[in-house]
Amino acid sequence: MKKQYSVPLVLFLLGMAITIIGSLFKLMHWPGANIMLTIGMFAEATALISLIVIVFKRIK
Repeated sequence: MKKQYSVPLVLFLLGMAITIIGSLFKLMHWPGANIMLTIGMFAEATALISLIVIVFKRIK
């Protein structure tokens, strides 16, 4: 795997883990679920946007 893809991949996996843990918190009605879900989704969106930018730069 190329080095340029490693940062978005790690960010996406980290966001996915935070989102899953936040979902568990939401199901169990524990405090902190909303902020965990928000941070996780933001991390995933950032990773996907950066990956799209990398791919489009490579095409040109």
